[in-house]
Amino acid sequence: MTKPSRINALFLDIGGVLLTNGWDRDARLRATEKFHLDQDEFSERHHMTFDTYEEGKLSLDEYLNRVVFYQPQPFTVPDFKKFMIDQSRPVEAMIMLVRRLKNHYGLKTIVVSNEGRELNEYRIKEFRLYEFIDAFISSCFVHFRKPDEDIYRIALDISQVRPEEVAYIDDRKMFVEVAQSLGIQGIHHTGYESTVAMLKDMGLELPDE
Repeated sequence: MTKPSRINALFLDIGGVLLTNGWDRDARLRATEKFHLDQDEFSERHHMTFDTYEEGKLSLDEYLNRVVFYQPQPFTVPDFKKFMIDQSRPVEAMIMLVRRLKNHYGLKTIVVSNEGRELNEYRIKEFRLYEFIDAFISSCFVHFRKPDEDIYRIALDISQVRPEEVAYIDDRKMFVEVAQSLGIQGIHHTGYESTVAMLKDMGLELPDE
């Protein structure tokens, strides 16, 4: 028998939880192969500037000018952007899980995510995340990135819930640990079944069909 739920809100990452990661190491490796880029140079330039893009201080065009188009290329900016957005796919089981739990328990659903503005806005609209997410505390909007504690504090302020009332699901263990240091109940997401089991332990059991 599950214990009564004290959870009133779900905090959720996007990449690795609701959707595939938008522009991770694997996607960038595929980009270097497809567009015949120097992998070491591309990686170094990316790491020097991507945090600034995710914090909303650079546009996607500015990021690409620094990382890819600082020299002439045999492909266009729109070609590269299309490749970037094409890396995103929905994780249907997790989307359905969040929808069902939200509807059954009346949960507030808050995204806490590190993403650049153009990719974030595309993913929100393309996969209709706005249909079941109440607020998007994205790094590009609030100018803080995980693991900065302030991004979690903003999410708590926006959602108006206490830390102990939150279940936070993220595929990055360190981000979960930082949230837990603030009193938030964290779930390190490694797969659907294990996340369902941990939510059940918190009192959030999937309703019967």
